[in-house]
Amino acid sequence: MSEALEAALRVALGAGVRASRRVSGGDINRALCLELDDGRRVFVKYSEGAPAGLFEAEARGLAWLAEAEALPVPTVLAVGPAAAPFLALEWIETGRRDANFDELLGRGLARLHDSGADDFGLDHDNFIATLPQANAPLDDWPSFYSERRLRPLIRRAVDAGCLPSRTQRALDELLGRMPELVGEPEAPSRLHGDLWGGNLMCGPSGQPRLIDPAVYAGHRELDLAMMRLFGGFGSKVFAAYAEAHPLSPDHAARVPLYQLYPLLVHVLLFGGGYVGQLDAAARAALS
Repeated sequence: MSEALEAALRVALGAGVRASRRVSGGDINRALCLELDDGRRVFVKYSEGAPAGLFEAEARGLAWLAEAEALPVPTVLAVGPAAAPFLALEWIETGRRDANFDELLGRGLARLHDSGADDFGLDHDNFIATLPQANAPLDDWPSFYSERRLRPLIRRAVDAGCLPSRTQRALDELLGRMPELVGEPEAPSRLHGDLWGGNLMCGPSGQPRLIDPAVYAGHRELDLAMMRLFGGFGSKVFAAYAEAHPLSPDHAARVPLYQLYPLLVHVLLFGGGYVGQLDAAARAALS
């Protein structure tokens, strides 16, 4: 931890750092558990190369999820200045999962989605990982998913030389057919936006907590499709969700469609190893 970061933390938290240790903090940022002079323990994530506004956007996203009073999220304690960017959160001890953990998560996620929003999008832009995420609202979901989610990342991937021509053609066809592919219209849902297993934790009481969001109002099937992409969520989670908020009978056919966005993110952040999975999802969404 640099002297500048330690000084910024002292000012923001109102106490000096007595001790620190590295902890797991995801693939992008470094993370610390701090012990402060006043006895508090604090979780801090930081990155010298963080895009401007990254941690401010995450703090706003956590507050937006907390408004729904559906699933607990960490309390934001401070956001660092541009000269020493960081996000300080309450320290949460990891507990042993309650016997009803999966059911609590499924029902809580349904309540989060049901808390909704007025339009598809958000009143500010944010990030998914370190990639900019445009959220200017649109009235209909097919347009939002095409123009605010897929097309910008497709353009980035093409410019970076990441997409084979056959994959690009499949994605272009998919964008042209979006209104017929997205399913029946639904009201906007309040989404976590980056809901894979690493962004779920178990709190000290054994209940689920959400972390590291990339929030906006969108179609609820996108969160659910993301949960299925890399595993980590049991069948009881989805069953409890469907009981609380039944899904369309043909929702399973749209899972590949809604996995395209996180797969494009992974292609851009982690390289061509995800191109084959992206190509397969695009073709499945078109079939």
